[in-house]
Amino acid sequence: MKITTILLSIFVAIALVGTALAVGPGKTVEYAGGDAGKVIFSGDTHGAKQGMKCNDCHPKTFGMKKGVFKMTKEGHGKAEFCGTCHDGKRAFSQSTEADCGKCHMKAAAEPATKPEVKPEAAAPEMKKEAAPAAVEEKK
Repeated sequence: MKITTILLSIFVAIALVGTALAVGPGKTVEYAGGDAGKVIFSGDTHGAKQGMKCNDCHPKTFGMKKGVFKMTKEGHGKAEFCGTCHDGKRAFSQSTEADCGKCHMKAAAEPATKPEVKPEAAAPEMKKEAAPAAVEEKK
């Protein structure tokens, strides 16, 4: 009886850890995305809204752990990884450069020149220098 309880507890713990890592409804996971910009994978978009379950993609198309697979730009046009569904039939295509922005998000470009902010304008109360505090030496 004790062994059955222990084994059942271990099984439940493993199952809970696996679901804790899942990207379910309301969750997202972010990938660096290289030069094209980061990709935010949404559990909402790829889950219930599409009628998909985790085992539709895992572990066959994608490993169960983040970082187990190496995705490259060259691999995007093939029927592997995202291209398994993003083939222009089941989901939007990823075959042209225009398709990249549907998943990849580039950071907002910084202005070419930053406006100069003078310290007085930023913090007028700091215009006057404070008198140095008296330092008392202890012997």
